[in-house]
Amino acid sequence: MDDDVRNIVLGVIATGLSGGFGWFSRTYLWRRALRRKQAFLGLPSGSDCLFVVNRQMGGTEFSVHRNDAFALLEISALIKDCGANVQIVTHDEARQGFGDRAEFCVGGPTSNARTVAHLASMLPGIRVNLDSEQHADRGAIRVGEVTYRWEKGQAEHVLLARIAAGEGGRPVFLLSGQTAVSNQAAARYLARHHERLAHSYKDRSFCLVLKVVNSAAYGPDVTELVADVTEAARTPVAEAA
Repeated sequence: MDDDVRNIVLGVIATGLSGGFGWFSRTYLWRRALRRKQAFLGLPSGSDCLFVVNRQMGGTEFSVHRNDAFALLEISALIKDCGANVQIVTHDEARQGFGDRAEFCVGGPTSNARTVAHLASMLPGIRVNLDSEQHADRGAIRVGEVTYRWEKGQAEHVLLARIAAGEGGRPVFLLSGQTAVSNQAAARYLARHHERLAHSYKDRSFCLVLKVVNSAAYGPDVTELVADVTEAARTPVAEAA
């Protein structure tokens, strides 16, 4: 009987130790993953971040395209996971610097004045065709010597950039697409692949070109990484020429 009791006690102790070790390991790995996510996004617990929304093309002054609203939802999940707070402002009200808090800026230069400022000051190697007339290069994104053209409903490109600048060191995430669908696709790509991006770039800046394939059929779901254009995007056009 004493041996049976002893075996039971030892079994309970072993089970408790095993369970405790497993819980500790899972908690440690979860906390480490959270710290990496917070560092990459610039969103420590309790911090504030800025979400800059654009205006809907052809809509009223304060209207937002539904796909851009969906982009906000995609990114809001990341912000919530990090335990941060978000302030939403329209592109023409965001008259402040960068670096003190993380920023997510959504929309191309045709609909977001803050995107225009970010491209000019931090990604001077990028040019976007803003013509309103219908032609092959309308809406095209040119980075260095490469042009990424917009084929409505078939191929829509978007820039996804992490720009680490400013005195505070908090990054700006720029999602500048040829369409609202591509903006949402970039937000979804960031939400799904932030761990891989953090592993590849850590706290460095980067600029990627993504392509949304056949959005007429698949919406923002089928997105391909086309190129890492970081160096070309940071090289002023005059210097590249």
